[in-house]
Amino acid sequence: MSGENVENLETVRRCLDALNRRDVDGYLACCTDDVELQTTLVALEGAHEGRDGIRRFFADIQDAAPDFWLVLERVEVVGPNRVLGFERGTASGRTSGVALEEGIPFATVYDLAEGKIERIRVFADREQALEAVGLRE
Repeated sequence: MSGENVENLETVRRCLDALNRRDVDGYLACCTDDVELQTTLVALEGAHEGRDGIRRFFADIQDAAPDFWLVLERVEVVGPNRVLGFERGTASGRTSGVALEEGIPFATVYDLAEGKIERIRVFADREQALEAVGLRE
């Protein structure tokens, strides 16, 4: 694996660690200034764009599920400047108190530029993520 690929994997790992610690600045340090985050709610809410969008994303997590935790099951390089992660998210709804103890599986495609994340696409369906990176038809 090339040095750039190792660096990209480490950037994604640092980003996810910052998310779990609710370290917005640490998260943003892994991203380009114009980062775009497309969560599974992109059709309803639109993308989180730029630094202000990421700050809004962190605020949304704190508001809806303050105990949200992300477990990285697998991460791999799937192309030049592209990383695919298989994650599982656990949380309890702030209002409902319903716990997702087993976690919800999803996949994320990270596109990087010069060692920083410029686009993050979260897929509720892991097969769709595999299709998005050309590993399934």
